[in-house]
Amino acid sequence: MKANLTSELKPIRSKSEVKILYVRLPCNPIFPIGPIYLADHVHKCFPKIQQLILDLASLPILDVDRILINSIKSFEPTLLVFSWRDIQIYAPVDGRGGNPLQNSFEVFYARNPLKKIRGALGGFQLLKSHYGEIWRNQRLIKKGLKYAKKYKPNANLILGGGAVSVFYNQLKKSLPKGTIISLGEGELLLEKLIRNESIADERCFVVGESPREKLIHEKPNNIIKTACDYSYIQSIWPEFKWYLDGGDFYIGVQTKRGCPHNCCYCIYTVIEGKKVRINPVSEVIQEIKQLYNLGVRGFWFTDAQFIPSRGHIQNAKDILQAIHDEGLNDIHWAAYIRADNLDEELAELMVRTGMSYFEIGITSGSQELVRKMRMGYNLKTVLKNCELLAKAGFKAQVSVNYSFNVIDERPETIRQTVAYHRELEKIFGADIVEPSIFFIGLQPHTLLEEYGLEKGLLKPGYNPMSLMPWTARKLLWNPEPMGKEFGRICLEAFDTNPNDFGRTVMNLLERDYGISSLNEALTVEAKNRPVLAKSLR
Repeated sequence: MKANLTSELKPIRSKSEVKILYVRLPCNPIFPIGPIYLADHVHKCFPKIQQLILDLASLPILDVDRILINSIKSFEPTLLVFSWRDIQIYAPVDGRGGNPLQNSFEVFYARNPLKKIRGALGGFQLLKSHYGEIWRNQRLIKKGLKYAKKYKPNANLILGGGAVSVFYNQLKKSLPKGTIISLGEGELLLEKLIRNESIADERCFVVGESPREKLIHEKPNNIIKTACDYSYIQSIWPEFKWYLDGGDFYIGVQTKRGCPHNCCYCIYTVIEGKKVRINPVSEVIQEIKQLYNLGVRGFWFTDAQFIPSRGHIQNAKDILQAIHDEGLNDIHWAAYIRADNLDEELAELMVRTGMSYFEIGITSGSQELVRKMRMGYNLKTVLKNCELLAKAGFKAQVSVNYSFNVIDERPETIRQTVAYHRELEKIFGADIVEPSIFFIGLQPHTLLEEYGLEKGLLKPGYNPMSLMPWTARKLLWNPEPMGKEFGRICLEAFDTNPNDFGRTVMNLLERDYGISSLNEALTVEAKNRPVLAKSLR
C-alpha cells in the first residue's frame, strides 16, 4: 500500500506563485546535469514558472553560506530543490581530503609502527573531511529551508541526487521534518507537486513518515527526453559560463537512462532501473549542437552505459554518425562503455568522431570471477573488440578498472588477471594502457551488500555512511584470506612508485604470483561456477 505523503506538505496555492530554486550542494565541480535537466523539464511543462539554479560546487567554499542566504533573500523561492551528489569518499587514489586507500592500508596492514601512525593521522584528516562535508551539507539544507520559510511560509523542500538515492535510510534521521526525499529521477515528482497532485506513486517519501520497503528498487517512470534548452538554462544559471571558460571540462549529455545488467557492486541499475530508455537521436544531436555553438568541444555521455547491450549498438552508431554528418569534427568525447558491445563499424565511428578516453570496467581478468560478480562480460569478446578499436586507429588513453578481491580472489585468479592485462598491453601498447586499481566501496542496495550479510562479513543494521575504522575496514572491501596480501602489495607500490601506482601493482603481482596462460584466464571450469546471492529483483 502506498503512503499518503501529504501530512507534512504545505500545498502550493497556484502555479503563478511557484518559484523554484535548485541548489547543487558543494562537491567536486562536475557539470551538474541533474539539476539542469530538472529545470529544463519544468520549464517545458510550465513556461511561466520562475526558476533559478545555484551551483555551490563552482563557488569558494567560504562563500557558500552567504551566497545561499542572499540568493534565497532576493529570489524568495516557494520550492527549494537541493541536489546532493556524493557521500562516500572511498577511492583508489587521491580522493577528497587525501588518499583513503593508502591511509587505510597503512593502518590495517603496515608492519612499520611509524607507517601505521602516518596512516592513522591521514585517516583522521579523512574522517574530518568526510563528516565535515556531511554536517556542512545538512546545515546548508536546514539553513536554506529556514530562510525560505522566512520569506515564504508555505515553502517546501525536496532533496535528491546520487548520495540521497543510496543513503536515504541514513539521511532521513537528520533532515528537517517534511523534507521530500526524492530517489532517482525527479521530473514527474516536480510536475505533481506543482499541480498539487498526489505524489504517493513516486519514488519518494516525506521525512517524518516511513519510506516503503525497498523503495529504491521500484521502477522509475518512462519519460521521453527532449533536447535541453540551453538558451533558457543560461538565463537562470549565473555560473553556467564558469564551466565553459576554462575549456577543460567535459560537459554532460545524456543519451539514455537505465542499465540492464546486474553487476554485484553497482548501484546504477538500482537507481536508474534495468529498463533502458533511449532518448531520440535527433534530440541528443540538437542538445550537442547547442553546446557546440557555445564553444563546448569536450562531451561526456552521462549514461550508466553508453552501449548497454549488443541491441544498443545501432543506437550508438546513429548518434556518432549524426555527429559526423553535422560536421562536428573537432570535438572529443568519452563515456562508460562496455567493451563487449562493439563491432568494426562502431569502432571506426568512435575513433572518427573523437573518442578521447576508453574505460574498460572489467573488474577482473579472470572469466571465472567476472561470472561470479554477475558482470555479464565475455572477456574473449572484450579482447576481440579491443583489437577492432586498435585497428581503427585509437591511440588515446585506455583505463582498465580492476577491483581486486571482490569475490573468491585467490592466487590463480591473480595470475589470470595479470595474463589478461598483458594481452591488453599487446593490443594497445603498454604506454597507453593504464590499470586503475580499485577496492570496492560497498554500498547499500547492491548484491554485494546482500552477499556480505549472508556470509556474515557485515552485520544487519550496520551504518554504510560510517568511516569509523571498524566499519571502514569492511566497507572498503578487501576480505581475507587475500586482504593482507593485497595490502602488502599496495603499500609496496605506494612506497616505490606512487605516481604510477596501477602499473606498479600489476608488476608486483606478476613478480609474486606469476602469470597464467591467456587461455586459463578466459576459461571457467564447471567446479568454479557458484552463484552469488539471489537477485534482489
